[in-house]
Amino acid sequence: MRYPAHLSQITTALLLVTVLPAVADAQSTGLEDMVGARAGQGEMELQRRGYVNIRGEQGDDRAYTYWWNADRRQCVSIATMEGRYNSVQPTTPPDCRKPASLRPNPNYGGPPASRPRPDYDPDPAYGRAPTAPGGGQAGYPSGGPIVDGRNVELGLVCFGDGSKTGFASGTTWNWNHDRDRYESGNYTETRREVFDASLTIQTWPGGGRIRLPKSLIPPINSRGDQGWWDLRDVSVTPDTIRASYRLNGLNKPRLTIDRRSGRVTVEGMSNYGFRGTCDMIGHEPRRF
Repeated sequence: MRYPAHLSQITTALLLVTVLPAVADAQSTGLEDMVGARAGQGEMELQRRGYVNIRGEQGDDRAYTYWWNADRRQCVSIATMEGRYNSVQPTTPPDCRKPASLRPNPNYGGPPASRPRPDYDPDPAYGRAPTAPGGGQAGYPSGGPIVDGRNVELGLVCFGDGSKTGFASGTTWNWNHDRDRYESGNYTETRREVFDASLTIQTWPGGGRIRLPKSLIPPINSRGDQGWWDLRDVSVTPDTIRASYRLNGLNKPRLTIDRRSGRVTVEGMSNYGFRGTCDMIGHEPRRF
């Protein structure tokens, strides 16, 4: 059996990852301080550090770019949300259109990461919970983002599987007794659709909001605010976060987060839902 070229490339990469040590994590990318940087200024800084832009992809609520450093022999994937770098992750060479056999350079001894230019302006408080009153920068007086004058206590990004009711149409054949033959017809049916999705959640005392991907927003909805939907009946305990949000007059999904495992569940009407895992936005050593 013959396989498409891109499948063979992926298979080779997976075999190498299994047999060899974790290549992507074998050395530092030198970009650990770039999370929170503004994308435009960040690109110039990436080039200064020896990285070259290879390609990009557009997701539901974020864009992905892949950068290659020839000296390090390192490929990285950068996710951008709302104009800032949301995550910087090492990945395998094929993601940067390089041979899967390439391994990070163990003898790389380049200069340490630095920020010499005043126009390079990452946000050290990007996505983090407030630390102390008045301890942040301009626009972030409590060390974290502010929504309508309220300090965000917890910022989470959640990845998993979304589901909703979709429609499928096709052709069916039925026997016509009068004409003594089969005749074709069309049909439309509903079915459960499952897809990759990601959510962003922010909470503050007595409230919060959730950012939904387009795939989880039905055609008839109560109109969120630039993709954000207010959370209602927010309950926060040491182990669990519970809330709900109003998609429309009939569908008011319920949100449950297990703070010990990081698992999140969204349950709405019919097949509407989401299941995944959440992480705190930032560099905290624990989940949240």
